[in-house]
Amino acid sequence: MSCKNFLILCAMVLLCYACSITQYIPEDERLYTGATLEVESDSTISDKSKDVIKTNLNSVLNPEPNSNILGMYLGLYFYYQNQKEHPGFINRWLYKNFGEEPIYQSDVNPIEVESLLINRLDNRGFFYSSASSEFIEDKKKASAAYHVEVAQPYKMESYALDSLPQPIGSNIKAHLNKTVLKKDMCFDLPLMQLERKRIDQSLKQRGYYNFNERFLLFEADTNQYKNKRFDLYLKLKEETPKQAIVPYEISRINIYPHYNLETDSLNVPADTYNDKNYYQDELYFKLKHLDPFITLKKGQLYNAETSKNTARRLSQIGTYKFVNIQYKEIDSTLSDSLGHLEANIYLSPLNKRSLQAELQGVTKSNNFTGPAISISSINRNLFKGGETFKLSAKFGYEAQFTRGSQDSEKLSSTHLGISGELFFPRIIFPVKVGPHFFKYNIPKTKTSLSLDYLNRKEYYSLFSATALFGYTWDANKLVTYELNPITVSYTKPSKISDAFKQILEDNPYMRDSFEQEFISGLTFSFTYNGLLETRKRNQIYFNAKLDIAGNTLSLLKKEQADGSPNEIFGLEYAQYAKADIDFYYHHKFNKDNILASRIFAGYGIAYGNSTLLPNVKQYFAGGPYSVRAFRIRSLGPGTFDGSTVSDTYFDQTGNIRLEANLEYRFPIYSFLKGAAFVDAGNIWNSEENPSLPGGKFSRSFMQELGMGVGLGARVDFQGFVIRVDLATPFHNPALPEGERYNFDTQESVLNFAIGYPF
Repeated sequence: MSCKNFLILCAMVLLCYACSITQYIPEDERLYTGATLEVESDSTISDKSKDVIKTNLNSVLNPEPNSNILGMYLGLYFYYQNQKEHPGFINRWLYKNFGEEPIYQSDVNPIEVESLLINRLDNRGFFYSSASSEFIEDKKKASAAYHVEVAQPYKMESYALDSLPQPIGSNIKAHLNKTVLKKDMCFDLPLMQLERKRIDQSLKQRGYYNFNERFLLFEADTNQYKNKRFDLYLKLKEETPKQAIVPYEISRINIYPHYNLETDSLNVPADTYNDKNYYQDELYFKLKHLDPFITLKKGQLYNAETSKNTARRLSQIGTYKFVNIQYKEIDSTLSDSLGHLEANIYLSPLNKRSLQAELQGVTKSNNFTGPAISISSINRNLFKGGETFKLSAKFGYEAQFTRGSQDSEKLSSTHLGISGELFFPRIIFPVKVGPHFFKYNIPKTKTSLSLDYLNRKEYYSLFSATALFGYTWDANKLVTYELNPITVSYTKPSKISDAFKQILEDNPYMRDSFEQEFISGLTFSFTYNGLLETRKRNQIYFNAKLDIAGNTLSLLKKEQADGSPNEIFGLEYAQYAKADIDFYYHHKFNKDNILASRIFAGYGIAYGNSTLLPNVKQYFAGGPYSVRAFRIRSLGPGTFDGSTVSDTYFDQTGNIRLEANLEYRFPIYSFLKGAAFVDAGNIWNSEENPSLPGGKFSRSFMQELGMGVGLGARVDFQGFVIRVDLATPFHNPALPEGERYNFDTQESVLNFAIGYPF
């Protein structure tokens, strides 16, 4: 017998045993197989309401029976195998990961379930309903059958406030028009609990520091009606304390910008700024820069939302590890209409300096492999205004270990880079912009400068410098804007070999993209990140980017007499516009099972001083974050076949990109997750490039999409994800028409990446 047939036989034997677990059930027990529920009601209850009632009642039919697949109780079988005197390693592992303890008939308490059914109906206004049950027994198995007779529900005639003390009575009455309780609705305890929470949240925003929803009480009066109607009244419990029914005013605000639990940070003199007391033994944070983050004001009523807003704004400065806001009642000032609070804000800083190092291993589709190391140093609160300075250095080396010919010299590439980033937690702008314009968070100003040197042996060296000045801010929890009015980059090729000169001569498009040494423009980005709403079943992410360059420089241009591209400061500059749209949609079947989809569209157009986009601004397709069945930068443009190019040093790029992805994510075990996916996409050029035949965008673009399917595994350590995807192409646009649909496992691509693709 072959190994394959043996494994099939073992699987069949295992399934047979899993189907016949009744031999392990004790003699005085029956396996519980679940419950059925029959709901009976009069004609006044619609079929739709009856279905809602049944769905609600099904949730209390405990306990849940053992799971089975097509009648096979695999989890239960693993449990019984583990009960043997010597179960063995495999049985212990199977039980630990997939086993289930048996649920017997004796574990079911029908009387308790009946009580829960009646209680659930009472909470929804179906008073005087009844419930009954019986067991249905069959040899070694048993199920429960429940029968419920639903009475006609009680419906609300009116909703009003009982006599309440002032000023809390007026505050509640002023917002009663927003109630969720409406006339003719059924008596509904969950909705009443929701109404109590709504009123509590409203009062917490109007100074009622000590109020709690438990102080509210609903009373239903049916005495005036004989047709199952009731009047609903809201009142305060008699034991409600005085401190809960008066609003509180903030009379003092104390801030500790350099608070440390291990030292006595409290016994220092105060500096007063904007009616706030700042305590710091030495100047740690300049008051004029810290004060705008604090939305609490002396003399305003306590507001829970204002307090949360202040804590969030302070946390996002990037200087503090902990932000703790505590309130202290000043009992001596409490009256029948007003109380007073002292607000204490304790700010515990992060370490002023930190050092990070990262070692990477790089493998590319063009056979380049090598290590890379980056080191970053962070200095926080640099100028005592919450500024963060990050200095990074990177070194990378790649070598091409395989070539088309054994006699040809193997290529290598060396990359050196250094960058500095400085963040200001405020707006740096010629005209003062007050913090009152930004209710949720104060924008940050970012400045950066980076220098890079790339040496590609036997071809060229490339020096590049990039500078940026811009702003980023959160409009709310989900929306982020980023505006960079100044982005400048400069590239200078040198040590160009004769071989590379010949490549540029043969490919004028590549030559033009390398000649655009100077890029200056503006970028804008809008992001809506609905993936942060983890409780929602349907989540949306949307990002739109706009990149415009060269328009301002064209006003300062120096005209060339021979009609060649214009220059500024002796450098040819790029002029273009580019726009991207990235859209995700996630549907969560439950916490771990997610259907994730993505659509990307991007288009760039060169004009004025440029005939095409700069090389660094062009699109590419393929790789772990794109169409995973094709190696990075190897797909397209259009129907171009990159495998026919003898030199693999250069990427396949275009100025148009379309892409769509669909992925089903599911749990495997603990932190190990799985995925099944399908990807489609490609890049194109808006104009024909003789060096890349077949790359022009046309009406037949749908037939030119690269498509692939695959399976993936993810190791998810609380948000840090290591991803492995194995993908196989089934539609390759580089092949001749009629041969493009071909599921060839020999062309499968294994992708390693950090983080989810979308």
